[in-house]
Amino acid sequence: MDSPISSSASLAAPRLRCFDPSSSPNHSPRHFSTSSRNGSMENLTYSEPKIVTGEAGYVLEDVPHFTDYIPDLPTYPNPLQDNPAYSVVKQYFVNMDDTVAQKIVVEKNSPRGTHFRRAGPRQKVYFESEEVHACIVTCGGLCPGLNTVIREIVCGLYHMYGVHKVLGIEGGYRGFYARNTIPLTPKVVNDIHKRGGTILGTSRGGHDTFKIVDSIQDRGINQVYIIGGDGTQKGASVIFEEIRRRGLKVAVAGIPKTIDNDIPVIDKSFGFDTAVEEAQRAISAGHIESESFENGIGLVKLMGRYSGFIAMYATLASRDVDCCLIPESPFYLEGPGGLFEFIEKRLKEHGHMVIVIAEGAGQELVSESLRTTDQQDASGNKLLQDVGLCISQKIKDHFKRKKMVINLKYIDPTYMIRAVPSNASDNVYCTLLAHSVIHGTMAGYTGFISGPVNGRHAYIPFHRVLKEKQNKVVITDRMWARLLSSTNQPSFLDHKDVMEDDKEKVGQTQLVNGKSHLGTTTAKPRDIENREEPPTPLANGINRIEATIAMEKD
Repeated sequence: MDSPISSSASLAAPRLRCFDPSSSPNHSPRHFSTSSRNGSMENLTYSEPKIVTGEAGYVLEDVPHFTDYIPDLPTYPNPLQDNPAYSVVKQYFVNMDDTVAQKIVVEKNSPRGTHFRRAGPRQKVYFESEEVHACIVTCGGLCPGLNTVIREIVCGLYHMYGVHKVLGIEGGYRGFYARNTIPLTPKVVNDIHKRGGTILGTSRGGHDTFKIVDSIQDRGINQVYIIGGDGTQKGASVIFEEIRRRGLKVAVAGIPKTIDNDIPVIDKSFGFDTAVEEAQRAISAGHIESESFENGIGLVKLMGRYSGFIAMYATLASRDVDCCLIPESPFYLEGPGGLFEFIEKRLKEHGHMVIVIAEGAGQELVSESLRTTDQQDASGNKLLQDVGLCISQKIKDHFKRKKMVINLKYIDPTYMIRAVPSNASDNVYCTLLAHSVIHGTMAGYTGFISGPVNGRHAYIPFHRVLKEKQNKVVITDRMWARLLSSTNQPSFLDHKDVMEDDKEKVGQTQLVNGKSHLGTTTAKPRDIENREEPPTPLANGINRIEATIAMEKD
């Protein structure tokens, strides 16, 4: 006999229904490319997004479900209703109509906007516990929390849903067809969250859609949990589409991973808090070294290929940093208002300084002979030169020409940061991610990632994450202004642009009391989001005001 369920979690028909992809003109197939059996490219039919619209501009970007392409599937009562751990929960099933708003700050008359289906357990599931055969794979670079996610998926399946068959796929995507598997049980994974890295091993590349799906089908796997960054989730998306094309009852779910915190839509990626915390150790070492020597400079390079979140948050948390350089905010070295001038000024004032630089910042300053713009790693990421070493040498050469003695210490903790175990905050977060994704797959959802949106965990379709640009620091919002205020560093606009601004009396920088960071009188400040003039290009072609400004995170 089923235990009592809250009335608000009843199986009443939802007020909003998804369009039937087979009958709606808005769900005609699309064609994309993916790798074929022989390694060439061929067309693959993609299902159209499931869009639900409602009153007042309500839009739900729903996730795929087994019932979209497999008719007449049986359902079963959720085992959680008999789980003693959940007996104390007042309402342990999510309402069918619960959704999470992507944008939390709205105006009085603005549309309700885009929503995602709320994560959590459903009253009915589409798998019996004994029929589930799950697998877990980790791809891409290392990140604190990988082992925690693996552990919590295994333990969550076992303790919440009674699932006993879970495989670990070794060595990333190619492990599906080229490596051994590891049987995973709660006993096997009991202590792995205390270690860095991943017990399954990882790799970049190796994605062959048909070989992977063939392996999934041959092994009888029906739940696939894929942990990785945006490139990994692109691979997960085409795996889902091939599974859907074959009509298999196999759920494919992604757990987004990137230490750089650059995955769009979700609030934050796991491992980021740990990375910021570990970065403090490097910054502290740089600060101690710099203040112990005459004209000491501590230069700390942190991770951040295209997004400077780790550098920005570590700088704000430290309060020992005098200058933070990130990919989103261009800077220059020579001339008035340049980095060299700022370093000289700070050394004369304080006798020492600390500089934090993200690995993707200032790549245009690396000499042409050292650039590798056409080279990529196995995941398709552009190979970057060590900008920290380059800037270090340029700083030394500059002050040598000026015959000014400096003591520069360069610290690169990159791989130390990403190889450590996750901290307490990330461990809790990884648990929530794992449980959310389990509830979704058991409820028959597929082709989605799970992550927090405005503090509530939601199911986000693959296409929604993949179609957006990487999450980046918006240098026109208040968080970056807080950093500039904390470090008292200039904005490092190109000095040629600054001279033009002064000549034309046009305000094109972030302003305070009508003056630029160099004190030039300019136009009165206006709300950045409401300004009508086109974006102002910087010397390297990056727009100061981007076409779409990301929602400010306070």
